[in-house]
Amino acid sequence: MAEFSLPDLEKIIRERAQSGDPDSWTAKLFARGMDKAAQKLGEEAVETVIAAVKGERQALVSESADLMYHWLVVLGIAGIPLSEVLKELEGRTGRSGIAEKASRP
Repeated sequence: MAEFSLPDLEKIIRERAQSGDPDSWTAKLFARGMDKAAQKLGEEAVETVIAAVKGERQALVSESADLMYHWLVVLGIAGIPLSEVLKELEGRTGRSGIAEKASRP
């Protein structure tokens, strides 16, 4: 079995967003716009934190998947490709997180 990746998921999201399928949650989120997608992202972030704090392993796995999916939807609606975020992360790997954070305006 081939390894599933975030670029794979990004591609699936893009295809479903353009499908117009009334039964597609992705198409519905894109149609409803950034406000709804960002709201869902926030909800999933909170649910992920709760699962982590409670030490609920399976819930943390499940909520993390939901969080990553909704994050990619928000990026898609904003027109930001995953590759741009990965490039930003790559640029940060050569310095410490403390130094990187201190360099932000």
